[in-house]
Amino acid sequence: MTDPTPALSARRPSRRLGRQGLVQLLLLALLLALPVAADLTGHPYYVTLASRLTLIAMAAVGLNLALGYGGMISFGHAAYFGLGGYVAGIGAFHAFDMTPFLGGIPGSDNLLVLWPIAMLACGLLALAIGAVSLRTSGVYFIMITLAFAQMVYYFANSWPTYGGQDGLPIYLRNQLPGLDTQEPLTFFLICFVGLVLAMALTSRLMGSRFGAALTMARLNDTRLATAGISPTPIRLVAFVISAMITGLAGALYADLNGFVSPSMLSWHLSGELMVIVILGGVGRLYGPLVGAALFIGMETLLGGLTEYWQLFLGLTLLGVVLFARQGVMGWLAGREPHA
Repeated sequence: MTDPTPALSARRPSRRLGRQGLVQLLLLALLLALPVAADLTGHPYYVTLASRLTLIAMAAVGLNLALGYGGMISFGHAAYFGLGGYVAGIGAFHAFDMTPFLGGIPGSDNLLVLWPIAMLACGLLALAIGAVSLRTSGVYFIMITLAFAQMVYYFANSWPTYGGQDGLPIYLRNQLPGLDTQEPLTFFLICFVGLVLAMALTSRLMGSRFGAALTMARLNDTRLATAGISPTPIRLVAFVISAMITGLAGALYADLNGFVSPSMLSWHLSGELMVIVILGGVGRLYGPLVGAALFIGMETLLGGLTEYWQLFLGLTLLGVVLFARQGVMGWLAGREPHA
């Protein structure tokens, strides 16, 4: 007589995957359907709000790669978000000056040029910051990432060429060839594709040998080093990729608002991104999307009723920390298959 235990244990992950996959599909369907419905009914404000939610979620996806999967509590990811925004703003500012270099395209009105520049700039900044901060751990790592982010913030604040503390307006939204990004729904779809690709990249990385090494570096870096793999380069690569994702979100966010300012570099934004990741679920692939939906939803709905809406946000965060350790996504979809 055969033992049914292996068969049962083989079925349980598939049930969890089925539930999780269903919740993920539903989340993406809602995120896509609601702005389309708002556009069809003539409510462009809600389309723009969905674009903002999507970009904040994409920035949190970047932070989640470092924080949730790599165990690196970065309190300076606003530096990459803001740097990406400044790349978009400065590109638009010098639009006509750059025309000869872009093959006749009106300046930097080509997101295919701006996106790689923004990601490269953020990657290089993260490489420099990570090379220093990853020599430490714990609270020292947190404070070093915060210190570097504040240095970038004060540099932008005192740079009069690009507006200084007053910020830099983007009079014409940067374009993709063949698309009208001034159209709210078109721009939302661009943001939506960016978010899906960011989550797909994260999923692919974490399903690879690199992801296994990053997970082990978070859980037990001594054991990883014993296996002949140095944890620091693994963490550094994840940190750089994380910053590049966040920087791309920042570039699109500046285009969405038509404005970039040092507030995009503020430590307050770093804190908001961390809250979003914790709300949705640290180390959950779709956690940033759920967290961003909660954060933006509470800010929009409760913020219209009271200026103290953050009190309710704090109570929600406290409830998640105490009673839903895997975040709202964990409550909706259950534990991860490997948990």
